[in-house]
Amino acid sequence: EFRRVLFRSSHALRNWFGRSVPVELSRPPPLIAKMAEDLEYEPPPEGTPNWPPERLAVADSLWGGGYQLPGGEIEFLRLAKPLGLSAASTLLLVGAGAGGAACALAARLGVWVVGFEADESLVAAARQRIGGTKLGKRAQAEVWDPFEPAFERHAYHHGLAIQPLRGGLPEPVLASISGALKPGGQLTLVELVADSPLDARDPDTARWAALERRAPEGVPTETTVTRVLGRLGFDVRVAEDISRRHADQALLGWRTRVQIGRA
Repeated sequence: EFRRVLFRSSHALRNWFGRSVPVELSRPPPLIAKMAEDLEYEPPPEGTPNWPPERLAVADSLWGGGYQLPGGEIEFLRLAKPLGLSAASTLLLVGAGAGGAACALAARLGVWVVGFEADESLVAAARQRIGGTKLGKRAQAEVWDPFEPAFERHAYHHGLAIQPLRGGLPEPVLASISGALKPGGQLTLVELVADSPLDARDPDTARWAALERRAPEGVPTETTVTRVLGRLGFDVRVAEDISRRHADQALLGWRTRVQIGRA
């Protein structure tokens, strides 16, 4: 089983708050529904983008324009609220999707946002969306490489990262994010974690990995993420399992879309 966990941490504050208090996580909820046994998945042809226009349109209809995360704007505002963002803040947004989050955070909170995505098709969509607003440089979209992360050092007051470990190793990715924050900066991290290493030979796991286009052995454990953050000088204040909330948001998105389709 795997879970989606929210980590909230403060950078370079360990001496102020002392040692982190272990957080007892609730048992992960069961999967909402098991994938149909007869599902046949054919990988797309080589060179096909992960996010073609058709897939982007479906995501927009589920979560709102420019979002790839269940809950859309409401969820991003919920994740960003503890950071205390304002017009005097700069935000490193990793996993920015197609620009919806960068636009909403900049418009509603006044924060200066630089959103990063590993997928060039999402960056292109984000730039187009941002270009249609009056936000100017308050919201930007850039490409980053999870295998060679190189964020500008000490450039941002705070960070919000949505599954940044999807294509890279925990140590270099989190180290680059850490180095990009100013001293005392806070980080909100949402990451998919496994209670134990996933078995790539398991049919359900293999099917999920094919659909997600990711290696199952690359899914970290919650303990691994917490330890890496600790070694980087973060004080992990919260480690919360948000799987159930995101599953409920996903079901609500699909239910709403089906009802609209029937109308």
